Amino acid sequence: EVQLQASGGGLVQPGGSLRLSCAASGFSFDDYAIGWFRQAPGKEREVVSCINPDDRSTYFSDSVKGRFTITSDSRKKIVYLRMSGLKPEDTAVYYCAADGSYNLIHALITGNYNPPLHEWQYWGQGTLVTVSS
Repeated sequence: EVQLQASGGGLVQPGGSLRLSCAASGFSFDDYAIGWFRQAPGKEREVVSCINPDDRSTYFSDSVKGRFTITSDSRKKIVYLRMSGLKPEDTAVYYCAADGSYNLIHALITGNYNPPLHEWQYWGQGTLVTVSS
């Protein structure tokens, strides 16, 4: 059974940092892309960042580029999202997802990932991040 466990959310002041973790189990970690998504109240879910653990190819949305980093630990089967320079507009429930489809992984490797064109296979529960003073 595929399981994705997101953790690390909390309350942080603007400008602060936070690290989210996504612990994966039930599938071959290096054969799947892992993505972080978020959904703010009243807004649609949006992709934040993705990684292909096999070759460390990554994607970042324009809204977080330069502030967030994504890394993977294949031994522990965990993907980390390090968030810095947090803004109130980063407040949302953050979810991690996994997908092993060739098209997605190929898109990440070639730098052609287009979020609206892809529905991810597996989802974990969310972790709430609140950025407020």
